[in-house]
Amino acid sequence: MAAGGEQRAASEVSQALARHLNCLSDDNKSTRKRALVAIQQEAEDKRLSSGVLQEVFRELLKPLLRCLADPMERCRELAVQILTYCVTNVPRPEEALSYLVPAITQRLGNPEIVEPSEELRLALTELLSLLVEVCGKKLGPYLDEMVRILQRTIIDPFPDVKRESSKCAVNYARSIPEHFHLQAESLIKPLMQTISHQHSKVRVAVIQATGAVIQYGNGKSVDDVLSHLAQRLFDDSPPVRLAVTVVVGNWLLELRDRYSYFHKLIPLLLSSTTDEIPDIRQTALEYWQKIGLQWERENEDDLKDQMDFGVPCPPLYPSGVQRPGLGCRELIFRNLSKILPAISHDITDWVAATRIKAAQLLLVLLLHAEDHTTQHMELLLSTLYRSCLDEEEKVVQNSVKSAELIGTFVSPEVFLKLVLPALRKSPLASHLMVLSAYIRGSSKEVLQPHLHRIADVLCQTEICQGSEKVLYLDQFLCCIQSLINICQQYCTDISLHCMKVLITILASPASETLYEKVQGVMQSLADVQGVGTPQGLYRHHMQQLMQWASAGHDQWTSYSMERAQFEVLISESGPVVGEHLDLLFPVLKTCLQPTKEPEMRLKLFTMLSKLLLKANETVNSKGQFHSYSETIIKDILVPNLKWQAGRTAGAIRTIAVSCLWVLFQSDVLSPQEILQVVDVLMPQVLVTLEEDSKMSRLMSCRIVRALLAVSEHHLDPDKLNKIYPELIKRLDDASDEVRITAAKTLNLWFKCIDDRYERTTYKGHLEFLYRGLLVHLDDPDTSIQTTVLAYGRAAHILFQIPIKGTCHIAIYELSGADAEPIHQK
Repeated sequence: MAAGGEQRAASEVSQALARHLNCLSDDNKSTRKRALVAIQQEAEDKRLSSGVLQEVFRELLKPLLRCLADPMERCRELAVQILTYCVTNVPRPEEALSYLVPAITQRLGNPEIVEPSEELRLALTELLSLLVEVCGKKLGPYLDEMVRILQRTIIDPFPDVKRESSKCAVNYARSIPEHFHLQAESLIKPLMQTISHQHSKVRVAVIQATGAVIQYGNGKSVDDVLSHLAQRLFDDSPPVRLAVTVVVGNWLLELRDRYSYFHKLIPLLLSSTTDEIPDIRQTALEYWQKIGLQWERENEDDLKDQMDFGVPCPPLYPSGVQRPGLGCRELIFRNLSKILPAISHDITDWVAATRIKAAQLLLVLLLHAEDHTTQHMELLLSTLYRSCLDEEEKVVQNSVKSAELIGTFVSPEVFLKLVLPALRKSPLASHLMVLSAYIRGSSKEVLQPHLHRIADVLCQTEICQGSEKVLYLDQFLCCIQSLINICQQYCTDISLHCMKVLITILASPASETLYEKVQGVMQSLADVQGVGTPQGLYRHHMQQLMQWASAGHDQWTSYSMERAQFEVLISESGPVVGEHLDLLFPVLKTCLQPTKEPEMRLKLFTMLSKLLLKANETVNSKGQFHSYSETIIKDILVPNLKWQAGRTAGAIRTIAVSCLWVLFQSDVLSPQEILQVVDVLMPQVLVTLEEDSKMSRLMSCRIVRALLAVSEHHLDPDKLNKIYPELIKRLDDASDEVRITAAKTLNLWFKCIDDRYERTTYKGHLEFLYRGLLVHLDDPDTSIQTTVLAYGRAAHILFQIPIKGTCHIAIYELSGADAEPIHQK
């Protein structure tokens, strides 16, 4: 009765639709449209059962399919809507496949776009997806048509069509896996053409479709899509990167031939474990754990011993890091040799993002590889040498962390056998950076037997002085700091080596930028040795350091690093240098001879003057400097005061005079010690009163004054008479400061006169001196007038010099401290 009722209802609907169906062939587009609207109303009548709709659909199918080619867009749209409704609601939609699939193929599967409307192409694609959903395996015979349609719609200009086509491809592949592999490869090209589409949702859909097509295909196209998927790991859209992670994770779990592609797929998945988005990292880690566990189950026989007895965690394993499971580690052990060459290549790629990903992946791999890292050391080190010099900070950071992991897992015997020869052959900052990181990753117990070996290499001249660049020296400093921090008290054995390296760094031109850092390292070394301060280190090693720094000093030039090392040692050791004057002054005596290079003498004199400025805190810290005072004056300073032509020679005389003046000012010499050198020193100082340099003339005047102050009543008249003419000349100096100093010096000269200076015998000298003074009483500078007046009156009163009218000397009225000219007589 029910079947009969459905037939009658179907018959009634068919009779009602007959007239409308006839109108679908009318030439008037409005008539066709009204007919389709009427058909839609009848077909979608809620009172129709599914069985009745099945019969009605059978009659409507062919006329509606013809309407898909109707010139009027609205008619085509109505036809698609009716077809979609019917396919959704009929109990046996597969009966229409033989007509529907070819019709859709005709509209969507041609090389050229047949359906001009984007919305209708989308509606037809959605209809196709609906057919896949409701018919499933029954679409197997239509594989060629389906693939032909998808090939075209995946690259359709309309983004929504691309997305819907990708979803359709996923569902179709899952519906007929036993047939799909025959044509799966045909979809790879259009998918790869679309995988970089500007819409992120399209890219996600295409990646998911690629996963299904490969999963249910023949597996031969994995190589064709890997580079495209790898590129999507750099996508700006997190959903895209997540889609790649999920697809690759599923392949590693379910792909039939996955063992052949482990070395290609594992890097993609592990790259996602370092993604900036937590959800992506978590998803990747979950997949990786599942993959490791599955591999353990599949290879249980091979891993039986390790599973039964376990593999102990390395003692220096990074804290706060969860150790990967056995299966995960084994997968990396067995594929690392195939993965590392690709990483080594990518870590120097011209694209910064690629280099960063490669450096991050290398760190993850080494964390899994553990002691298996040893067999790959040559490739790893050559890779790290390059990546540690990268301009991208993240690349350098991850490379350094990788080197630290190598220190955790690899024996020093193996590592040093490779890195130290490389350092000797071509010292580079990257070699030192890797060595420093390795030390930080190791332990003092492991490194202790190799400390001397490391220190001996670092102290070699060709390595210590391998470069003057700040980066190189900074990494050298990091090596020393790492040794101290890790090995602690064991560094006592290599303390001297460390000091040599630190002094060499301070002696380099880049020392200004690294000075504070060097001092910090020295303090660390002093702490582990228990000597308190860096001065304690200098005191402990000064004898050896002086011998080391002064070796070959007779061959030094201004460019000699040894000379710079010697200067640093003397300047930085503070009061300690006062304990080793027996080693200091022989070097200075040799290197400051007039026959040596002028530029070098300038540098050493500068150092000496700085020492003398703080003599009691440096060279005289033990009160022993007086023993060498005669040597420094007679053998070092006096020879360099002798006149020679040239600006450089003049500069040397200036700095020698400066040293001499600083020496007198330092109060380390007693009057008796100065008296011993007056006869040698005075003639040379008087010559320097004629120097072009104002500073030289000024300090020479001061030195003469100091010598006169010490030599009061010890100079015979002949020696005194050689002094005042030079001072009289300085009263005409271009510098007022020099003139005033010269006048004050003449005052001391007068005080040196004693009974031995016979007035009658030396009357001519006195008159000449007095006339020279009186000339300057009319000086424009009142301070000069006042000074000369006071000393001139003193001389006049002292010697009772008569003033002759024939001398035409100005007669001055002396009124207090002022002197005003009255008249000429």
